[in-house]
Amino acid sequence: MKSKDIEQVKCLIIGSGPAGYTAAIYAARADLHPVMYTGMEPGGQLTTTTEVDNFPGYPNGVDGNALMEDLKNQAVRFETDVRFGLATKVELSAKVGGTHKITIDEDKIIETKALIIATGATARYLGIESEQRLRGGGVSACATCDGFFYKGLDVALVGAGDTAAEEATYLANICKSVTMIVRRDEMRASKAMQKRVLETKNIKILYHSEIDEVLGKDVVEGVRIINNQTQKKSTIKVDGLFIAIGHKPNTELFTGQLEMDDTKYLVTKGKSSKTNKPGVFACGDVQDKEYRQAVTAAGSGCMAALDAERYLGSLG
Repeated sequence: MKSKDIEQVKCLIIGSGPAGYTAAIYAARADLHPVMYTGMEPGGQLTTTTEVDNFPGYPNGVDGNALMEDLKNQAVRFETDVRFGLATKVELSAKVGGTHKITIDEDKIIETKALIIATGATARYLGIESEQRLRGGGVSACATCDGFFYKGLDVALVGAGDTAAEEATYLANICKSVTMIVRRDEMRASKAMQKRVLETKNIKILYHSEIDEVLGKDVVEGVRIINNQTQKKSTIKVDGLFIAIGHKPNTELFTGQLEMDDTKYLVTKGKSSKTNKPGVFACGDVQDKEYRQAVTAAGSGCMAALDAERYLGSLG
Protein backbone atom coordinates (compact mmCIF):
# COMPACT_ATOMS: atom_id res chain seq x y z
CA MET A 1 0.00 0.00 0.00
CA LYS A 2 1.33 3.43 -0.91
CA SER A 3 2.08 5.94 1.83
CA LYS A 4 -0.45 8.36 0.37
CA ASP A 5 -3.16 5.84 1.32
CA ILE A 6 -2.24 6.20 5.00
CA GLU A 7 -3.43 9.19 7.02
CA GLN A 8 -2.50 10.02 10.58
CA VAL A 9 -5.05 11.77 12.79
CA LYS A 10 -5.02 12.77 16.44
CA CYS A 11 -8.48 11.39 17.29
CA LEU A 12 -10.67 9.14 15.18
CA ILE A 13 -14.38 8.56 15.81
CA ILE A 14 -16.25 5.76 14.06
CA GLY A 15 -20.04 6.00 14.22
CA SER A 16 -22.31 9.02 14.03
CA GLY A 17 -25.25 8.71 16.38
CA PRO A 18 -25.79 10.90 19.46
CA ALA A 19 -22.72 9.32 21.11
CA GLY A 20 -20.43 9.89 18.13
CA TYR A 21 -21.49 13.46 17.45
CA THR A 22 -21.31 14.44 21.13
CA ALA A 23 -17.84 12.92 21.34
CA ALA A 24 -16.92 14.95 18.26
CA ILE A 25 -18.20 18.20 19.80
CA TYR A 26 -16.16 17.72 22.96
CA ALA A 27 -13.06 16.42 21.16
CA ALA A 28 -13.11 19.31 18.70
CA ARG A 29 -13.47 21.88 21.48
CA ALA A 30 -10.43 20.29 23.13
CA ASP A 31 -8.39 20.81 19.94
CA LEU A 32 -8.12 17.11 19.21
CA HIS A 33 -9.09 17.81 15.56
CA PRO A 34 -11.33 14.74 15.38
CA VAL A 35 -12.04 12.91 12.15
CA MET A 36 -15.37 11.06 12.08
CA TYR A 37 -16.45 8.30 9.74
CA THR A 38 -20.24 8.07 9.84
CA GLY A 39 -20.76 4.45 8.87
CA MET A 40 -23.45 3.41 6.39
CA GLU A 41 -26.27 4.99 8.40
CA PRO A 42 -25.25 8.58 9.19
CA GLY A 43 -27.04 9.66 12.34
CA GLY A 44 -27.67 6.11 13.54
CA GLN A 45 -30.97 4.63 14.69
CA LEU A 46 -32.58 7.99 15.45
CA THR A 47 -32.84 8.68 11.73
CA THR A 48 -35.51 5.96 11.57
CA THR A 49 -37.60 7.75 14.22
CA THR A 50 -40.07 10.37 13.04
CA GLU A 51 -40.52 12.13 16.38
CA VAL A 52 -38.15 12.38 19.34
CA ASP A 53 -40.01 13.73 22.34
CA ASN A 54 -37.61 13.03 25.20
CA PHE A 55 -34.33 14.69 24.22
CA PRO A 56 -33.62 17.72 26.45
CA GLY A 57 -33.83 21.14 24.85
CA TYR A 58 -36.68 20.38 22.44
CA PRO A 59 -39.88 21.27 24.35
CA ASN A 60 -42.08 20.57 21.32
CA GLY A 61 -40.26 17.44 20.24
CA VAL A 62 -38.05 17.10 17.18
CA ASP A 63 -37.81 14.93 14.09
CA GLY A 64 -35.09 12.30 14.49
CA ASN A 65 -33.29 13.35 11.31
CA ALA A 66 -33.46 17.01 12.30
CA LEU A 67 -31.98 16.25 15.72
CA MET A 68 -29.06 14.38 14.20
CA GLU A 69 -28.52 17.17 11.67
CA ASP A 70 -28.38 19.67 14.56
CA LEU A 71 -25.78 17.54 16.36
CA LYS A 72 -23.76 17.15 13.16
CA ASN A 73 -23.83 20.89 12.46
CA GLN A 74 -22.66 21.62 15.98
CA ALA A 75 -19.76 19.19 15.59
CA VAL A 76 -18.84 20.70 12.21
CA ARG A 77 -18.97 24.22 13.66
CA PHE A 78 -16.07 23.24 15.91
CA GLU A 79 -14.25 21.85 12.83
CA THR A 80 -14.90 18.13 13.17
CA ASP A 81 -14.00 16.51 9.86
CA VAL A 82 -17.13 14.45 9.13
CA ARG A 83 -16.70 11.88 6.36
CA PHE A 84 -18.98 9.24 4.89
CA GLY A 85 -17.31 5.84 5.10
CA LEU A 86 -17.27 2.51 6.88
CA ALA A 87 -14.53 1.02 9.06
CA THR A 88 -13.87 -2.44 7.62
CA LYS A 89 -10.79 -3.60 9.55
CA VAL A 90 -8.98 -2.63 12.75
CA GLU A 91 -5.55 -3.39 14.17
CA LEU A 92 -5.48 -2.21 17.76
CA SER A 93 -2.26 -1.72 19.68
CA ALA A 94 -1.96 -3.09 23.21
CA LYS A 95 0.78 -0.59 24.15
CA VAL A 96 0.24 2.71 25.93
CA GLY A 97 0.86 5.35 23.28
CA GLY A 98 0.61 2.74 20.54
CA THR A 99 -0.84 3.44 17.12
CA HIS A 100 -4.19 1.98 16.13
CA LYS A 101 -4.76 1.25 12.44
CA ILE A 102 -8.29 1.45 11.04
CA THR A 103 -9.07 0.56 7.45
CA ILE A 104 -11.88 2.56 5.84
CA ASP A 105 -13.88 1.07 2.96
CA GLU A 106 -11.15 -1.55 2.57
CA ASP A 107 -8.73 0.81 0.83
CA LYS A 108 -7.66 3.65 3.15
CA ILE A 109 -5.79 3.35 6.45
CA ILE A 110 -6.20 5.83 9.29
CA GLU A 111 -3.59 5.76 12.04
CA THR A 112 -4.48 7.25 15.41
CA LYS A 113 -3.49 7.08 19.06
CA ALA A 114 -7.05 7.79 20.24
CA LEU A 115 -9.97 5.83 18.83
CA ILE A 116 -13.56 6.46 19.92
CA ILE A 117 -15.99 3.68 19.00
CA ALA A 118 -19.61 4.78 18.63
CA THR A 119 -20.89 2.14 16.22
CA GLY A 120 -24.10 1.55 18.17
CA ALA A 121 -26.40 -1.44 18.20
CA THR A 122 -29.00 -2.58 15.71
CA ALA A 123 -32.49 -3.53 16.83
CA ARG A 124 -33.57 -6.98 15.70
CA TYR A 125 -36.69 -6.93 13.54
CA LEU A 126 -38.91 -9.68 12.19
CA GLY A 127 -37.94 -9.04 8.59
CA ILE A 128 -41.49 -8.73 7.25
CA GLU A 129 -41.92 -6.29 4.36
CA SER A 130 -44.90 -4.52 5.94
CA GLU A 131 -43.01 -4.17 9.23
CA GLN A 132 -40.06 -2.48 7.52
CA ARG A 133 -42.34 -0.24 5.46
CA LEU A 134 -44.10 1.03 8.59
CA ARG A 135 -41.02 1.68 10.71
CA GLY A 136 -41.56 5.21 11.94
CA GLY A 137 -45.24 4.88 11.09
CA GLY A 138 -46.25 2.90 14.13
CA VAL A 139 -43.60 0.16 14.22
CA SER A 140 -40.96 0.78 16.87
CA ALA A 141 -38.19 -1.14 18.61
CA CYS A 142 -38.10 1.14 21.65
CA ALA A 143 -41.07 1.38 24.00
CA THR A 144 -39.43 3.93 26.29
CA CYS A 145 -38.63 6.10 23.26
CA ASP A 146 -42.00 5.98 21.50
CA GLY A 147 -44.57 4.65 23.98
CA PHE A 148 -45.76 8.15 24.90
CA PHE A 149 -47.22 8.63 21.42
CA TYR A 150 -49.68 5.78 22.06
CA LYS A 151 -51.10 7.07 25.31
CA GLY A 152 -54.64 5.74 25.71
CA LEU A 153 -54.38 3.60 22.56
CA ASP A 154 -54.13 -0.14 21.85
CA VAL A 155 -50.74 -1.60 20.98
CA ALA A 156 -49.14 -4.97 20.34
CA LEU A 157 -45.68 -6.15 21.33
CA VAL A 158 -43.61 -9.04 19.97
CA GLY A 159 -41.22 -10.76 22.35
CA ALA A 160 -41.03 -13.06 25.37
CA GLY A 161 -37.83 -12.22 27.24
CA ASP A 162 -37.11 -9.89 30.14
CA THR A 163 -36.87 -6.85 27.87
CA ALA A 164 -40.22 -7.66 26.27
CA ALA A 165 -41.85 -8.13 29.69
CA GLU A 166 -40.36 -4.89 30.96
CA GLU A 167 -41.49 -2.95 27.91
CA ALA A 168 -44.98 -4.50 28.05
CA THR A 169 -45.48 -3.39 31.65
CA TYR A 170 -44.09 0.04 30.79
CA LEU A 171 -46.55 0.37 27.91
CA ALA A 172 -49.42 -0.90 30.07
CA ASN A 173 -49.05 2.19 32.25
CA ILE A 174 -49.52 4.42 29.21
CA CYS A 175 -51.68 2.54 26.74
CA LYS A 176 -55.26 1.33 26.88
CA SER A 177 -54.20 -2.25 26.19
CA VAL A 178 -51.10 -4.26 25.31
CA THR A 179 -51.25 -7.54 23.41
CA MET A 180 -48.09 -9.60 23.76
CA ILE A 181 -47.37 -11.93 20.85
CA VAL A 182 -45.31 -14.90 22.02
CA ARG A 183 -43.99 -17.52 19.60
CA ARG A 184 -43.77 -20.41 22.07
CA ASP A 185 -46.14 -21.79 24.71
CA GLU A 186 -44.39 -19.84 27.46
CA MET A 187 -42.35 -16.71 28.04
CA ARG A 188 -38.57 -16.77 28.36
CA ALA A 189 -38.59 -13.94 30.88
CA SER A 190 -37.61 -14.52 34.50
CA LYS A 191 -40.34 -15.73 36.86
CA ALA A 192 -40.44 -12.33 38.55
CA MET A 193 -40.98 -10.51 35.24
CA GLN A 194 -43.60 -13.03 34.12
CA LYS A 195 -45.46 -12.52 37.40
CA ARG A 196 -45.47 -8.77 36.83
CA VAL A 197 -46.89 -9.22 33.33
CA LEU A 198 -49.56 -11.70 34.42
CA GLU A 199 -50.69 -9.41 37.22
CA THR A 200 -51.12 -6.43 34.88
CA LYS A 201 -54.79 -6.39 33.92
CA ASN A 202 -54.52 -4.64 30.56
CA ILE A 203 -51.86 -7.01 29.16
CA LYS A 204 -53.11 -9.92 27.08
CA ILE A 205 -50.76 -12.72 25.98
CA LEU A 206 -51.22 -14.70 22.77
CA TYR A 207 -49.08 -17.84 22.88
CA HIS A 208 -48.02 -19.92 19.85
CA SER A 209 -48.47 -16.74 17.83
CA GLU A 210 -46.45 -14.88 15.22
CA ILE A 211 -46.96 -11.75 13.11
CA ASP A 212 -48.09 -12.63 9.60
CA GLU A 213 -48.45 -9.04 8.41
CA VAL A 214 -48.59 -5.50 9.77
CA LEU A 215 -51.69 -3.80 8.45
CA GLY A 216 -51.95 -0.19 7.31
CA LYS A 217 -50.88 1.96 4.37
CA ASP A 218 -49.00 4.84 5.98
CA VAL A 219 -49.51 4.09 9.67
CA VAL A 220 -50.17 0.92 11.64
CA GLU A 221 -53.86 0.05 11.76
CA GLY A 222 -53.61 -3.53 12.97
CA VAL A 223 -51.72 -6.81 12.78
CA ARG A 224 -52.58 -10.17 11.28
CA ILE A 225 -51.48 -12.99 13.55
CA ILE A 226 -50.98 -16.65 12.73
CA ASN A 227 -51.18 -19.42 15.29
CA ASN A 228 -48.13 -21.56 14.56
CA GLN A 229 -49.89 -24.69 15.89
CA THR A 230 -53.20 -24.49 14.05
CA GLN A 231 -52.15 -22.12 11.21
CA LYS A 232 -55.31 -20.14 11.93
CA LYS A 233 -55.05 -16.45 11.17
CA SER A 234 -56.73 -13.62 13.04
CA THR A 235 -56.63 -9.83 12.95
CA ILE A 236 -56.44 -7.42 15.86
CA LYS A 237 -56.78 -3.68 15.64
CA VAL A 238 -53.84 -1.79 17.16
CA ASP A 239 -52.34 1.66 16.67
CA GLY A 240 -48.74 0.65 17.28
CA LEU A 241 -46.47 -2.38 17.15
CA PHE A 242 -43.39 -2.72 19.33
CA ILE A 243 -40.68 -5.23 18.49
CA ALA A 244 -38.81 -6.43 21.58
CA ILE A 245 -36.75 -9.37 20.38
CA GLY A 246 -33.36 -7.91 21.23
CA HIS A 247 -30.56 -5.74 19.91
CA LYS A 248 -27.33 -6.70 18.19
CA PRO A 249 -24.31 -4.52 19.07
CA ASN A 250 -22.23 -3.57 16.04
CA THR A 251 -19.02 -5.08 17.38
CA GLU A 252 -18.04 -7.76 14.84
CA LEU A 253 -15.12 -5.59 13.74
CA PHE A 254 -13.52 -5.85 17.18
CA THR A 255 -13.89 -9.59 17.78
CA GLY A 256 -10.72 -11.00 19.31
CA GLN A 257 -9.27 -7.54 19.98
CA LEU A 258 -11.58 -5.91 22.52
CA GLU A 259 -13.21 -7.40 25.59
CA MET A 260 -16.92 -8.14 25.16
CA ASP A 261 -19.61 -9.56 27.41
CA ASP A 262 -21.56 -12.71 26.62
CA THR A 263 -23.94 -10.75 24.35
CA LYS A 264 -21.08 -9.11 22.39
CA TYR A 265 -21.39 -5.63 23.90
CA LEU A 266 -18.04 -3.90 24.46
CA VAL A 267 -16.92 -3.88 28.08
CA THR A 268 -15.78 -0.54 29.52
CA LYS A 269 -13.91 -0.06 32.78
CA GLY A 270 -15.86 1.22 35.78
CA LYS A 271 -17.54 4.57 35.19
CA SER A 272 -15.39 5.33 32.17
CA SER A 273 -15.40 4.73 28.43
CA LYS A 274 -12.04 2.93 28.53
CA THR A 275 -11.81 -0.50 26.90
CA ASN A 276 -9.13 -3.09 27.59
CA LYS A 277 -6.86 -1.48 24.98
CA PRO A 278 -5.13 1.82 25.88
CA GLY A 279 -6.33 4.69 23.73
CA VAL A 280 -9.52 2.91 22.66
CA PHE A 281 -12.80 4.23 24.06
CA ALA A 282 -16.38 3.06 23.57
CA CYS A 283 -19.59 5.05 23.99
CA GLY A 284 -23.28 4.78 23.23
CA ASP A 285 -25.27 1.64 22.54
CA VAL A 286 -22.21 -0.37 21.49
CA GLN A 287 -21.42 -0.67 25.22
CA ASP A 288 -24.82 0.01 26.80
CA LYS A 289 -27.50 -2.68 26.82
CA GLU A 290 -29.36 -1.26 29.81
CA TYR A 291 -30.60 2.21 28.86
CA ARG A 292 -30.23 2.64 25.07
CA GLN A 293 -31.50 6.24 25.05
CA ALA A 294 -30.28 9.12 22.91
CA VAL A 295 -29.52 11.25 25.96
CA THR A 296 -27.50 8.54 27.74
CA ALA A 297 -25.62 7.85 24.50
CA ALA A 298 -24.80 11.55 24.21
CA GLY A 299 -23.58 11.61 27.82
CA SER A 300 -21.29 8.66 27.22
CA GLY A 301 -19.96 10.36 24.08
CA CYS A 302 -18.92 13.30 26.26
CA MET A 303 -17.18 10.87 28.61
CA ALA A 304 -15.30 9.23 25.74
CA ALA A 305 -13.99 12.55 24.43
CA LEU A 306 -12.85 13.60 27.90
CA ASP A 307 -11.18 10.23 28.44
CA ALA A 308 -9.46 10.53 25.05
CA GLU A 309 -8.26 14.06 25.82
CA ARG A 310 -6.79 12.97 29.15
CA TYR A 311 -5.18 9.93 27.62
CA LEU A 312 -3.47 11.93 24.87
CA GLY A 313 -2.40 14.52 27.44
CA SER A 314 -0.77 11.82 29.55
CA LEU A 315 1.41 10.79 26.62
CA GLY A 316 3.19 14.16 26.68
